[in-house]
Amino acid sequence: MAFRFELLLLVSLVSLNSINSVDSNDGATLLEIKKSLRDVDNVLYDWTNSPSSDYCVWRGVTCDNVTFNVIALNLSGLNLEGEISPAIGSLNSLVSIDFKENSLSGQIPDEIGACSSLKSLDLSFNEIRGDVPFSISKLKQLENLILKNNQLIGPIPSTLSQIPNLKILDLAQNNLSGEIPRLIYWNEVLQYLDVRNNSLTGSIPENIGNCTAFQVLDLSYNQLTGEIPFNIGFLQVATLSLQGNKLSGHIPSVIGLMQALAVLDLSCNMLTGPVPPVLGNLTYTEKLYLHGNKLTGLIPPELGNMTKLHYLELNDNHLSGHIPPELGKLSDLFDLNVANNNLEGPIPNNISSCKNLNSLNVHGNKLSGTIPSAFQSLESMTYLNLSSNNLQGPIPIELSRIGNLDTLDISNNNISGSIPSSLGDLEHLLKLNLSRNHITGFIPAEFGNLRSVMDIDLSNNQLSGLIPGELSQLQNMISLRLENNRLSGEVTSLVNCLSLSLLNVSYNNLVGIVPTSNNFSRFSPDSFIGNPALCGYWLNSPCNGSHAPVRVTLPKAAILGIALAALVILLMILLAACRPHNPAPFPDGSFDKPVNYSPPKLVILHMNMALHVYDDIMRMTENLSEKYMIGYGASSTVYKCVLKNCKPVAIKKLYSHYPQYLKEFETELETVGSIKHRNLVSLQGYSLSPFGNLLIYDYMENGSLWDLLHVKVYMSLRVLPHVGPLVDLHGHELMRRRMGQCQILSKTANDAVMETVDPDIIATCKDMGAVKKVFQLALLCTKRQPADRPTMHEVSRVLGSLVPSITPTQVLLPDSQPSATKVQCYKDEYANLKTPHLVNFPTMSTSDAQLFLKFGELK
Repeated sequence: MAFRFELLLLVSLVSLNSINSVDSNDGATLLEIKKSLRDVDNVLYDWTNSPSSDYCVWRGVTCDNVTFNVIALNLSGLNLEGEISPAIGSLNSLVSIDFKENSLSGQIPDEIGACSSLKSLDLSFNEIRGDVPFSISKLKQLENLILKNNQLIGPIPSTLSQIPNLKILDLAQNNLSGEIPRLIYWNEVLQYLDVRNNSLTGSIPENIGNCTAFQVLDLSYNQLTGEIPFNIGFLQVATLSLQGNKLSGHIPSVIGLMQALAVLDLSCNMLTGPVPPVLGNLTYTEKLYLHGNKLTGLIPPELGNMTKLHYLELNDNHLSGHIPPELGKLSDLFDLNVANNNLEGPIPNNISSCKNLNSLNVHGNKLSGTIPSAFQSLESMTYLNLSSNNLQGPIPIELSRIGNLDTLDISNNNISGSIPSSLGDLEHLLKLNLSRNHITGFIPAEFGNLRSVMDIDLSNNQLSGLIPGELSQLQNMISLRLENNRLSGEVTSLVNCLSLSLLNVSYNNLVGIVPTSNNFSRFSPDSFIGNPALCGYWLNSPCNGSHAPVRVTLPKAAILGIALAALVILLMILLAACRPHNPAPFPDGSFDKPVNYSPPKLVILHMNMALHVYDDIMRMTENLSEKYMIGYGASSTVYKCVLKNCKPVAIKKLYSHYPQYLKEFETELETVGSIKHRNLVSLQGYSLSPFGNLLIYDYMENGSLWDLLHVKVYMSLRVLPHVGPLVDLHGHELMRRRMGQCQILSKTANDAVMETVDPDIIATCKDMGAVKKVFQLALLCTKRQPADRPTMHEVSRVLGSLVPSITPTQVLLPDSQPSATKVQCYKDEYANLKTPHLVNFPTMSTSDAQLFLKFGELK
């Protein structure tokens, strides 16, 4: 009995020593692997050689519960650099390796073939170069091989067909070349083959039908040639993607028997012949892409039987005949594109039965008839392109009832009549193109309601009347084309379209002077030619009246000299016009020069704004739409924006055409960003934009300072930067009393405003003149008209002159103590963002006395 116990103990000790030996080997191997990696973010900090360190609990390491061998290594998405160490072959118990989504380079080591237990290898989304090693073929247990989105070159190893259990082979987005090994097509286990976006050549073999287990076959965007083999119809795949190759011949009718197809993409090849009517049998297919080929014949009415179809794209072929009305049965259809074919006849009315239709594109055909008024029932429609056809008749008023429309293009048809004013109700419209028609009448003033629109093209029609002043409300409009019409009046109504970068009003009957302010200085002379009564330094016509011409006979030499002199003068005028008006403040650029703006950057100063970018702010406010506006001033407008975390903020947009807007922006950024006070809202972020800089503050719901002063509201005030600053000096609230209309404004009128000052201040303050001036300044900030209020820069300058310099013995109050570090951080970030042509505004020289005189001194 004792002998059996000793034997059992000996076996246990031997087993334990064996396990410890294995532990030591795998731990050392992991450390060797770490040596070849660059741990940028120090995420592998626990991979250490400490005696107390247990590698089975290291990040990304999984061990067997019995043997303690490493069986899984997951280092995905850790921003690792460097190469994969050949030492990885020593982890021969590995079942899974996942290194995806890093920045690994180098080659796949041949030693990886020694991981004989490996079932899954994922090295995707890295920068790995070199060939696919043949040693991978030794991994007989391998089921998933995912190497996509790298820089692999060379052929696909034919020996991959020797991996008996391989189910997923994903080599997409590399630089692989050569033919796809034929033996792979004999694999009866492979379910997923994706080799898209490589440079593979050759043809698709007939024996592809042997891959009976295929569920996804994606050979797209290679250089495959030849015809689509007939035997491909034996596959029961859910996705067949062959687009972006050089395949030719007809579409095999046998594809109509592939009942499991959800996606069929044969686009962007050189396929010819008709669209097989038998495709109508694919009742489970959701996406059918046949565009970009050379298909001919009719659109089969049988396609109307594909009841699950969401996307039907037949554009850019040579199809003829009519659009079959049977397509109206596709109730789930989301996108219908038949553009750039030879289709004729009217647009079927029953297309309006496709209630889920989001996009309809029939551009570039020979369609006739009128625009169906039944389109009004397509409430989900966002994109409607009927351009370049032979459509006639008026624009149906019913189009204005497609409330979600963001693109409406009816250009280059034979449309007549006037523009329905109700098109101004399309509040989500981004692009409107009615050009090259026979439209008459006026430009509707209701277009001023298209607050989101960015592009309007009404050119080459017969429009008359004035350019509506309401267009000046379109602050998101980038392009406006009105050339070749019969418009009259002036162009000054467009001077406030600050985002406008392309304007063409040439060849009309416009009169007056071409403005030079705002964006107009950037428009080329071609934008205004063809208007004889329009003048300005853009054009050759003077603006100070014309004189009767005098007939003078001059020698040819004199004429030539005058012409040369005129040319020199014209060049000097153009140089003078293009030269900055204030060259000293702009040493590195000018507003008069075209500027290539990078996308605006949103600087986050508060965690409340985390995970937000500039485009988020624009989207949530519909490009700072007027319906989000909560206030405005002489130099800015304030909008309310609800963030992703459902918390509101106030966005202050400074007008870019305001003369001192940048100085105002810098002053407010420095002043508000440097002070934390209970009566001053905090700055949460800011952004530089060519269309107006943004300052983002806490949102307060207590209304404006004007409302509190002119209505009997009894509540404590918290100052908002967008209604004017009210500064707390000496730690006391100057306007702490309950202030109604009679108590403050009447005393102002009766020259007794100092009676409302807190008695504590009167008792403790040595300089009542400074208190009176602060009170006067605060009241100036409450003036009704924005133009009558001083700017933040002017307010801060006056207050700065009143505050005594801090001596070493003086102590700031805790709730108003500035943070020098934070100020510097804000200013440094701002200095990194602004461009050279937006700096060095001259310092304002207006004195305090002049400021009070300018806005009307209150006693």
